[in-house]
Amino acid sequence: MEKLRLAVVFGGKSSEYPVSLHSAGSLIHSLHKEKYELILIGISENGEWYAYDGDIESIEHDHWLQEQYCTPCVLSCSTHFKGFLKLKEDGNYEQIPVDCIFPVLHGKNGEDGTIQGLFELSGIPYVGCGHMSSSVCMDKEMTHIILEHAKVPCAPYMCIYEEKDMDYKKIFESAKETLGLPIFIKPANAGSSFGIHKVEDFSEFEESMKDAFYHDGKGKVILETTIEGFEIGCAVMGNKELFAGSVDEIETAAPFFDYEGKYQMVDSHIYCPARISKELFEEARSMALQAYRALNCKGMTRVDMFVTPQNTIVLNEVNTIPGFTSTSRYPTMMKEAGIEFGDLLDKLIALAME
Repeated sequence: MEKLRLAVVFGGKSSEYPVSLHSAGSLIHSLHKEKYELILIGISENGEWYAYDGDIESIEHDHWLQEQYCTPCVLSCSTHFKGFLKLKEDGNYEQIPVDCIFPVLHGKNGEDGTIQGLFELSGIPYVGCGHMSSSVCMDKEMTHIILEHAKVPCAPYMCIYEEKDMDYKKIFESAKETLGLPIFIKPANAGSSFGIHKVEDFSEFEESMKDAFYHDGKGKVILETTIEGFEIGCAVMGNKELFAGSVDEIETAAPFFDYEGKYQMVDSHIYCPARISKELFEEARSMALQAYRALNCKGMTRVDMFVTPQNTIVLNEVNTIPGFTSTSRYPTMMKEAGIEFGDLLDKLIALAME
């Protein structure tokens, strides 16, 4: 059987660049190699694209960007050729045909719809959500608007746009009256908990807002009511027919599941399956599927939610390219549902090829 030419795109111009490298390395190790002809495309932190022919361990340890293994390349957006072009020093180029792209990119420029739009221009099938749903899921205000319209319960919120002379005291008082204390401050467009703060009073508010604006990069911040309880998640995949995997639970001693908790498991532990009742478990899976449909997702997402002390479920956010190490939450929830990592990757690629 002819192998499918699969391009794995890793790295990216994003604060989540290191996370991408670990995800990509684990994913490449777990692929059923007999089914695929692998093409590795690395994007540096400066946004430069390279065809990479070195070893996988160098990707995981961020030693991949070496001249002897990297050749500058671009994605062809011509309908006459689907693939990448290796750029040679003499001005010529070499064509690298591609059947499918698997982007292992997190955060800005990776899961916010920008690169998905480029893939769509190229005409090459790719794994994951389309450009519109990727963009909407990345923007927390847009996610709120759509999910509330679809009657999916979310935390009460306010959206604040950055201005030249901001009256932070006035904003704080308005948020305090509308949302109560403590308040969660979040960049509207960022991932991996960068720029997120939980504030109890005005003394921390202004600096927290400025940090959130910095990580957002587009001048928009979300203020949310603090939802008491604990976080759960559900892995979903599919195009026309959807499949919800298991539900996991996060236990953390921190005020929220921050970067150190997510990637270094500092003061945090994840239980899969979640330690909740069967009824809540199925309600979480149902809500995840409802959100997936409402946001027009395709391929895969991880839907994050809260369970309150009253045993109600409130949606937190939707991640269109979740972590992809063998121990990451998305593969773990799918494994608990009976789908091993390598088989999961096959299914996601098959969904892209639909």
